[in-house]
Amino acid sequence: MTPASTSVPVAAPADDELPAPSFDPHLVEELMRNISRATKTQQLYLPNNPIYLKAIETLRAAFAPVWRHTQEFVLSITESDFKWEGRSVYHEGSRGESLPWVFYKDGVRELTLAQGVEQEEIVMLLEILKRVRKAQPEQDDLLTLLWEQEFAYLRYRFVDLSFDAAAAIEPSEKAAEERQLPLVEIKREVEEAPAEPEARKRAGLVSMDDLNATLYFLDEAEIEYLRSSLDAETHLDLHSDVVAMLLDIFEVQAEPKVREEVLGILSSLLLHLLQAGSYGAVGYLLREAEVAAKRAPSLAPDLADRLRQLPEQLSDPTVLPQLLQALDDADVLPAQADLDALFGQLKQGTLGTVLAWLKQAQNPGVRAALEKTAGRLASANISEMLKLIASDDPTVALEAIRRAGELKATAAVSQLAKTMQSLAPELRQAAAGALAEIASPGALRLLENALGDSDRDVRVTAVRALAAKGYRTALPKLEAVVSGKALKDADLTEKREYFEAYGVLAGASAIAPLDQMLNARGGFFRRRPNPDIRACAAHALGRIGTDDAISALRRAERDTDVRVRSAINRALRGGGA
Repeated sequence: MTPASTSVPVAAPADDELPAPSFDPHLVEELMRNISRATKTQQLYLPNNPIYLKAIETLRAAFAPVWRHTQEFVLSITESDFKWEGRSVYHEGSRGESLPWVFYKDGVRELTLAQGVEQEEIVMLLEILKRVRKAQPEQDDLLTLLWEQEFAYLRYRFVDLSFDAAAAIEPSEKAAEERQLPLVEIKREVEEAPAEPEARKRAGLVSMDDLNATLYFLDEAEIEYLRSSLDAETHLDLHSDVVAMLLDIFEVQAEPKVREEVLGILSSLLLHLLQAGSYGAVGYLLREAEVAAKRAPSLAPDLADRLRQLPEQLSDPTVLPQLLQALDDADVLPAQADLDALFGQLKQGTLGTVLAWLKQAQNPGVRAALEKTAGRLASANISEMLKLIASDDPTVALEAIRRAGELKATAAVSQLAKTMQSLAPELRQAAAGALAEIASPGALRLLENALGDSDRDVRVTAVRALAAKGYRTALPKLEAVVSGKALKDADLTEKREYFEAYGVLAGASAIAPLDQMLNARGGFFRRRPNPDIRACAAHALGRIGTDDAISALRRAERDTDVRVRSAINRALRGGGA
């Protein structure tokens, strides 16, 4: 290796401003993709694994088209790119997984690959990258490992990261010899030192015999490193690794008998993982099975169908309730990410089961995961959700109605209209809430009709939604309720909602009648409105908030009833007075 200098970075020119490349850049891009793929395979498999050997073979073959045009090529390295002749031929934005970043963070700024590197040295480079990715801070960095290998067909340039303004390191044979000199001198001193122990000590050399009595020689940092490594090894997800290997074999091995055998193993493994409670691995298996069915080359249609049918085992109506019961009864719940991955594989037809379990589930973690799944399934299967609104199971119907509201599904309005005729108040309340969320013209008409519902919560939900949406079509009904006796037996909250809705929708035209209610004087032949009505009128005037409305409130500030005065004060503050 001969290190060389780096120049001060300048703005990179656009691709159309660069000179024509010496040959097709796609050849280098394909080579870099194969290097990245081989790097990941190196981390997963042993050197004798067929998948690893196939990846190395493919990588070596990718060099051949490049060597037809040149005997060597140079790659410049940035934080996220490998560049060839100024063009990006490989890009990875995430630093955690970025191959360019592995080189860049240790100061390597340029790689030169010469013909012959593909034989042995490319495998040595992959092994170095594997070691660097797993290295602890106190272990050797990439630059040290590259220097130790003494590559013949791979050269690199680097900058010294120990200096803020890194000076260029010039290539020279003399510099290389100077770096070797200390090692040569140490070797000569060891060879010339006397063999006797006392003489060796006088020479300043250390003998291993001096360390035999040292039983405990690890410092705190080393002990912590061992502890963290053991903990990481203990928590490895071996199930997911096994699944990944089986699916890799399925993709790489095109022999039908091999794929048949792998399918059988995966089907059995799915049940085993469910019984073992490895739900994250189950979710991974089902998700990657669909990917493999699309990606595997020369895959027979019947095998692809069988692979896609694996998730259907989980969605089976007889299997899913048992799984949910086991999860809810578990002493230790899987990680939330594992639950989300598992439930994310549920298919069409399971929405009813999921909605039924939302109320049954006692474990908050299971319920949270089911909530997410219910929303996803409902949005993906609107027709199934509409059918469940009319379910005979009140729990399922109630949850389906809520999902219709969350999704603002206008298609559900006709079904919710039937629910508004139900004898069950809780269903009508949920339907009114969903209609308020949907807020389409049809939904608002149903809410207008609900002003006469026998249930107080339905009426309150309806009047709030009509006021919030400014639905003036309902104004005559509201005016009749406010000026009539329909609110005689209503509680204060319902009265206030009707009056405020009337004020919002009627605006300035409501000031005179509300002023009359608030400031009315009793006499021999006319009873003054009760304090609740006067307080509600004050709240309505506050919602209007115009100067005339504020004046009406000011005239009643000395009302003898404390409830009325309190309502006037709140209305004045809310009206901006």
